[in-house]
Amino acid sequence: MTAPTTYRLDLPYQRPPLTANQRMHWARKAKITRAVRHAAKVAARNIPALGRCTVRLVWTVTDRRRRDADNAVPTLKACADGLVDAGIVADDVPALMTKHMPEIVLGDTAGLVLIVEPLAPEVTP
Repeated sequence: MTAPTTYRLDLPYQRPPLTANQRMHWARKAKITRAVRHAAKVAARNIPALGRCTVRLVWTVTDRRRRDADNAVPTLKACADGLVDAGIVADDVPALMTKHMPEIVLGDTAGLVLIVEPLAPEVTP
């Protein structure tokens, strides 16, 4: 049986817990960042080490209000760090992990999903 080529990680949030527009005390931000990293690590527990991967954060919303997709980048960053914590990749540097801009889609149930896809190893000449 072949391994799946795409992993869907359902995160326990209805909206991004970290946003670019938030202004909060550093200690509160650090606590939320730790929680997001841990949630991504736990969600990734069944993914084997990939070496290289691409990551997308998909935010499903239930209404058509205007939202700024790049506002969710801090949540994507914390999730990427959680994948490193889980041992999916050695680091979240561009050579090992390609992070796509967060996406916002309309759906019936609000939530955040992290999509992880393996990439072929880099070939060095």
